[in-house]
Order: sequence, then C-alpha cells, then structure tokens
Amino acid sequence: MSERKSHEFPQLKLESIIGFNGRSPSGLIVHPDREHIVYHLGYVVIVENINTQEQTLLSGHHNDVSCLTVSKSGRYLASGQIIYMGFKADIIVWNYETKDIHCRFTLHKVKVQALDISPNDKYLLSLGGQDDGSVVLWNISAKEAICGSPAQAVTAGVTLCGKFANTSDLLFMTGGEYCLRIWDVDLKNRKVRPTEVNLGPYKRIVQCIAVEEDDSYFYCGTTTGDILCVTMKTSTLNVIGPQKKMFSRGVQSLILVKTGGHLELLVGAGDGTVAIVKDKSTKFQRTKNSHKLKGSIMSLSLRGAGHQFFVGTDTSNMYRFNYMEFTCKLLNTGHSSAVNDIIFPAGVPKLFLTCGAEQIRVWHTPSQKELLRIVVNNMTCNALDIAKDGSVIVSAWNDGRIRGYYPESGKIMYQIENAHNRGVTSIAFMSDAKRIVSGGGEGQVRVWEVSTGYTHKKDVIKTGLVESMKEHKGCVTQIKVFPTDQHCVSVSTDGTCIIWNLEKFQRDAVLFANTLFQCACIHPDCCQILTSGTDRNVAYWEVVDGLQIRSLEGAKSGSINALDISADGKYFITGGDDHLLKMWNYDEGNVIFVGIGHGGSIKRVKISPDQKFIISVGEDGAILHWAYPIKSES
Repeated sequence: MSERKSHEFPQLKLESIIGFNGRSPSGLIVHPDREHIVYHLGYVVIVENINTQEQTLLSGHHNDVSCLTVSKSGRYLASGQIIYMGFKADIIVWNYETKDIHCRFTLHKVKVQALDISPNDKYLLSLGGQDDGSVVLWNISAKEAICGSPAQAVTAGVTLCGKFANTSDLLFMTGGEYCLRIWDVDLKNRKVRPTEVNLGPYKRIVQCIAVEEDDSYFYCGTTTGDILCVTMKTSTLNVIGPQKKMFSRGVQSLILVKTGGHLELLVGAGDGTVAIVKDKSTKFQRTKNSHKLKGSIMSLSLRGAGHQFFVGTDTSNMYRFNYMEFTCKLLNTGHSSAVNDIIFPAGVPKLFLTCGAEQIRVWHTPSQKELLRIVVNNMTCNALDIAKDGSVIVSAWNDGRIRGYYPESGKIMYQIENAHNRGVTSIAFMSDAKRIVSGGGEGQVRVWEVSTGYTHKKDVIKTGLVESMKEHKGCVTQIKVFPTDQHCVSVSTDGTCIIWNLEKFQRDAVLFANTLFQCACIHPDCCQILTSGTDRNVAYWEVVDGLQIRSLEGAKSGSINALDISADGKYFITGGDDHLLKMWNYDEGNVIFVGIGHGGSIKRVKISPDQKFIISVGEDGAILHWAYPIKSES
C-alpha cells in the first residue's frame, strides 16, 4: 500500500447502519421535532426518521462516539468520543438543520463521559472520563471554552452525569461515585463554583439526573436502586426513597413526566425493568405500570408531552412505549456483541445472514429489518453457510456441534454432535449441500455427508463423517470450497494455508507464511488465492504450485480479518483491527477507496451478489451497508 494516509483516499459512501450502541447511557434520544430519533454506533451519529426509518449519518469522529445530547430547541446535537490513552477526545457540535459540523472542541483526555446543552442553546457542559476528571463549560456561538474545573473532590470517584437546570443557563448539576454537586457559573470571572450536596450517612453512586420544570428539585438514580430527591435552593437532601434495592441492578435512566397535574418518574433499571414511580410526596411509591425487557435499560426519552416514550437497552434493542397503556413495540434491533460471520444466499442480494453470540439472524436488505432469529442460549456461532438452493442453513458452534436449520422457520433440521472437540470454527457447503466441510479449534478439517433416510413412515435426516484430514497445528479460521467441489482451501493460525483435494482427501499444496492466517478468498477464475492475517499483508498465491506471487501491505497496524473479492475478479475488499474498510484494484494492487465508520475490529466483509453494495460486520456488533463505488459493466 502507498504511504498515503487513509483520509487521503476517496471514501466509500456509508448508506445505512443496523444496530446501535445500547451500552451508552442516554444513547437514544427523541429529537424535539418528534419525527426523528438520534443514536450512535461506532464512529457515526445516526438521525433516523421514526416513521420511514430513513437514516442520515453524521460522520466526523475518528473513534467511538461515547455520549450524545440534543438541545431543547432541537437546533444543536452534540457528541463526544473516546480515544486512545495519551490523546485528547473530540466533542462535535452539529447543526441539526444542515447536518454539518458547527464546531469541534478538543480538551478532555481519553474520553468524554457526558454532555448537556443549556436551555437557551448558549452553553455546552462536558464531563471528562476517569483519566480526565474535569468539567468544562463551552460557549457554542463563540466556539470556545469558557472555563473548567475538577469535576469532583479528591476523595470522590468518577463523575458520571451532568444536567443543566431548566430555567437558567448558569446553573447545572453533576453526580457520580460518592459525589453530588450543584454548580453556579460566574461568566464575568470565567469560573464555575460547586456546592456540595451533603448526602449524610448515605453512600451512593449517582448514574442519572432529572430536574423539575421550575428547578425546585432534582432527582438522582443510583446503583443501589433508589432515588435521591434534592432541594435546589438549599442544596440539601430532602427525601431518600424508595426502599434500598427496589430496582435491581440500579436505576440507569430517569425522566420526569407530568400527567393530569401530577408529577411521575419514569424509571429504567439495570434488570430491564421500565416502571412508573410516584413523586416525593408518596416517597416514590411504585405504580402498577411496569414492564420487564431483556437487558439493562440505558436510555429513556419522551416523545412530545409524554404519550409515547422510547427505550434503549444494552442488548441493542429499541422499543416504543405507549405511556398510558404501557405497552411496547420493538422498533429496531441489532447485535449487542461481535458479529462473527456474514453470508448472502447464492445470487440473492435482498437477504443476508449474520451470526454471533447465541444467535443467527436473517435480514431483509432493503428494509434493514430482521426476518428471522435463531437462538441457542449460552453458545456462540462462529461461522455459517447456506445451501445454493436455499434449503438449509448450516452453522458452526463453539460447543463442538454443527447445526442445520430450516431457513423459513428457523427450526433445527439436523445436529452433528462432537464434530470438533475444541469447537467448530469454520464451515462451508459443497455445491449440492449434501456434503459439509468443517474446521475446528484443534486443527482438523472434516468432510460430512448429509442424507435423507426413511424410518417409521417419515423422512429422517442422517449425517455421517466421510473423512478427517489433520495437518494444521492451530485453529482453522476459514474454509473456502472451490466452485467445482474438487478442492477446498483452509487457513489456520499455525501459519499454513492448505489446498485440499476433496476427492482423494489429501493435500495438493501447502502455503507457508509468518503469520496467523485469518481469512482467504478464491479468485473467480480459480487460478489464484488471496490470504491475510496478523502480518497485515495481503498475499496472492498460485493454486497449481502454491507459490506466492505477490504480497501487499494491507494495514499499518493490527490484523486483517476479512477478505472478499468481486464476482468479476477486478476488485477485492479488506477489513481488520484498524477499523478501516479498504477497496483494492486486484491487478494494480493498490487501494482505491477507504471506508471509515466501524468502532471496533472488522470481522467479516461481503460484496453483494449483484455488486451494488458491500456489507461489513464488526466486533462492536455493527452491520454497515456501503455503496459499491464502481458501476457494474453488465
């Protein structure tokens, strides 16, 4: 690769994203226009129309977005990021109407923990993470810092959240590990002055803050599952309630709702509970309105006056609730952990399949909606493939089993027990789907036969081992079968890549490199193979004699984990630990496009069968949909 930096290349157009970072507190926000929701995943802030699901992607960060806020008027969005130790993390203020960057602030070290915009859009409050520990006030219109201060006393822990008052731009609150403060802003002297809230005998970690409309009181959700109520004027703790551990795993999110003249608290808890709690006059008595979702509730956001609200969980699910009836509907979903593999059915660009921890999912490409989910609790699916005729999905699991599923219903068709004793790590169908080639953690490559028998007046699926080939000393990370079904190629972390003869069940060639191989792909003419791994190089190999004919530097740092080649053989795509997607000219051996958007290592990448788009999946659970930049000649 040339010495040009990634941002100097033409960029791949990121068209849409499936998933969101549900682990981020307040990472899902309803915009004041009531028509859009704002959330983030990886490097990107996403503005999505609630009704049409049309996405606008805001790209400007160079690492994971860590926090979000939207101004009360809806004029501004602000997003903060996390970056590597020793560097400073950016804050970007976006103009919502134009979707352009209004300004960029850089001061906090490593991480921006939380953000909030003052009620009249004048100032931005930012909190640094544990490596920074400061609170900073920014002037949005002047695009400059006003002042800063240590966010907590030396004896306290990390400050986790901050919130402006509703009636003043010069008053805000912060809370965190054994610290709770009310801050006054002195613009004349460019100072912020804290007043400590005396918690008395109570030791609390504050995770979220909600403020009454008139600023008379504010409320704090804690890790112990109770709610603190603080009188603003006297800075004293007024009420502690309800009883300790009322909400299991703590109160993660908290908003205030006025219904019929009465104030109610909408609470999201770490155990997945969404509940309504009465105000301080009843000592936060819990109402009957409660709903339990899977995962921790990290985000709550009202839509308008409170007839609807939206919920985000750390399992990357978004829900829309009706407040009065307290019923919910799943609005959006995604993987909450690493996506290990992706495949398209043969010649079908409208569908694709992904797999990861406990799950296989089938997606509809045009709508970005999940059509089917197959769940195996407490197991991880490492790889999958689908028959050319679409009749069966075959999957490789870390419990050593190969499982076949009906693609329409997701019901299990067959299961091969003890297929590999250190987990099945790679899998591929032969063209007729009657034979499966699998690779395991122990290094074996095995061929299985699937047949239909007839027992007790009904069809029975039978499976059996045809042959086991053992030459790899390390985990088999990927297997690719040649279109003729006569050969397959397996790559391993032992530094070998073997071309197997599937008729004689012996090796035809072995390729050696000083690397832990992670991926391979076969050129459409079947004369050459591409491989890559931890040495960051993309290698071209001849199939006939196994000789290396070219080696390209594919990345400046980290392993290359993903490779795919276009159907015409002119271009290929790589992705890896540097979070960059790169498109290469096959003959020239140079990068022609770079895609920036993933917040974690890229695990796999696929070019659609019609060569109109690219799908990449990552360690952060992201599924990114990119436009294919070169028009097909067909």
